[in-house]
Amino acid sequence: MNYGFFRVAAASLKLKVANPSYNKEEIKKAIDKAVSEEVRLLVTPELSITGYTCADLFFTKALQDAADEALFDIVEYTKGKNIVVIVGMPVSYYSKLYNCAIAISNGKIVKIQQKLNLANYNEFYEKRWFSTVDDDLYIEKYDCQMNSKSIIDLGDDIFVGIELCEDLWVTEPPSGRLALEGANIIVNLSASDEYVSKAEYRRDLIANQSARCICGYVYAGASVYESTTDLVFSGATLVAENGAVLAEGERFSRDNVITIADIDVEKLNALRQKNMSFNSCYDYSVTSLENTKINNKSNDLKYRFVDPHPFVPADDTKRKERCREIFSIQAAGLAKRMEHVGSSGAVIGISGGLDSTLALLVAVEAMKLLGKDNLDILGITMPGFGTTDRTYNNAIELMKCLGVTVKEISIKDACIQHMKDIEHNADIKDITYENTQARERTQILFDMANKHGKLLVGTGDLSELAMGWCTYNGDHMSMYGVNASVPKTLVRYLVEYVAGISEKKTADILYDVLDTPVSPELLPPDENGKIAQKTEENIGPYELHDFFLYHFVRFGFSKEKLQILAEKAFDGKYESNEISKWLEIFLKRFFISQFKRSCIPDSPKVGSVSLSPRGDWRMPSDASFADYL
Repeated sequence: MNYGFFRVAAASLKLKVANPSYNKEEIKKAIDKAVSEEVRLLVTPELSITGYTCADLFFTKALQDAADEALFDIVEYTKGKNIVVIVGMPVSYYSKLYNCAIAISNGKIVKIQQKLNLANYNEFYEKRWFSTVDDDLYIEKYDCQMNSKSIIDLGDDIFVGIELCEDLWVTEPPSGRLALEGANIIVNLSASDEYVSKAEYRRDLIANQSARCICGYVYAGASVYESTTDLVFSGATLVAENGAVLAEGERFSRDNVITIADIDVEKLNALRQKNMSFNSCYDYSVTSLENTKINNKSNDLKYRFVDPHPFVPADDTKRKERCREIFSIQAAGLAKRMEHVGSSGAVIGISGGLDSTLALLVAVEAMKLLGKDNLDILGITMPGFGTTDRTYNNAIELMKCLGVTVKEISIKDACIQHMKDIEHNADIKDITYENTQARERTQILFDMANKHGKLLVGTGDLSELAMGWCTYNGDHMSMYGVNASVPKTLVRYLVEYVAGISEKKTADILYDVLDTPVSPELLPPDENGKIAQKTEENIGPYELHDFFLYHFVRFGFSKEKLQILAEKAFDGKYESNEISKWLEIFLKRFFISQFKRSCIPDSPKVGSVSLSPRGDWRMPSDASFADYL
């Protein structure tokens, strides 16, 4: 299976201006390279058969005839090849010339797209040579319509729209309408010359248009061999997908550049299904390829990077900026809620673990926003049967460093009494034993919040909600959950971010918290006093579960697709059978835990994936997971 992936390529060619007989051979070389790499769509630059800078030579009969001859040779060359090739050339029709893109498949011209917005300013003089026309024209010599209102159906829900260079730079690019008509891949044949800062602007423009249209965008620019007179071209080639640049070729190369990427069309279609803007679409006007639908067979993802940590930017600068933004959102949300309800401060249960540490840091920032003293935060540590010296000491010392009010309440005696009351043998370390402690802690926190007129701040994170790794009406409940849309893999970096801007004593404690195994500490420590109950040994690595969560909730991917993506992302770290094991556990736990998510407290949304029942995720609590496995 191809799992919705579609391989595309943008080519910048080593051509000769006004020499179609030479240029066609370079195009054929590019076709051979693309076919060898199992590319299904190859895009060449604007006017690639003749060259863009022919100027008044476009009017010559010799160049027009040579272009036609080269085109027909290329058309013939595609016979029997499982690829669509899009080339650029001037098309003469009676007394006019049109700057066109021509799509070719299996020995046939399937679409002619005229350039709608001719560049005619500064160094561009396109209206001197080319025309535009509103009506469709049937070009007899090519046995094909020239139009601007159709998209190409390649099968497997892959629809391609075409625009040329300046079309992208105008106020209303044609790609917007093409996307509304169903095109999920836009190609751009371009001849954009270079000057300082233009490359960065162009890159952002392409990425932003792919985001605006929720599409893949394939851009092929004219090479350095077009450079003449006052202009220098760079051969920019890019492939973008929904705002991200998947691949970018080397500029100013003296060789042919073929930039290849695997676009996830299934992902794009899933995003469009959720975006109601695409419900208000134009009537479909689809040009189908008769008997030449592309065979988009299995895809090895050779030309696609799969990020193992989709919630966490790999770039250090971007990651710090992301953490700063999320931390600000959390603090602003908490400050607003405290101000609205007239709370005198916050109550937080501090365990010495990652989640409660982050919640405490957010509360401190909220106090700053409200102009309140940190003493208005009541931090309560509640040692139980599984509390270790390491987490206990970290909890106490962190609260002291931050200047919050410290309270210690042991839950051991209360839990022992409760287990007696319900006739549970305390020697049986089962779910009752564990949840007794979680609910006792929550009861203390709620009652202390009521007693002191403060807001109980929840500490549980998004990953725990996804896996149901929380005690119903225990740590699952609060008055406002600041971490509820922050995944575990990101919690670490948020704490690390604050550590990086804190004074040394506080930072040292935070770094030790980061180095502590994730655990609810509900079972007694081992014989060495170390944490015995390690969450990831029970339910699997959080980095895998966050990976599954992101792709399942955001795009609705199947188990099989989640598997192949994870194998690509974590190649060399987890074996295939290990990924399969934890993936099945994730899907089962995700489904059976919905009832817990259906009644979670308010929490600030910080990213594109949230499980709030009032916002991003509505799911029946009793949905079957059988077909998902």
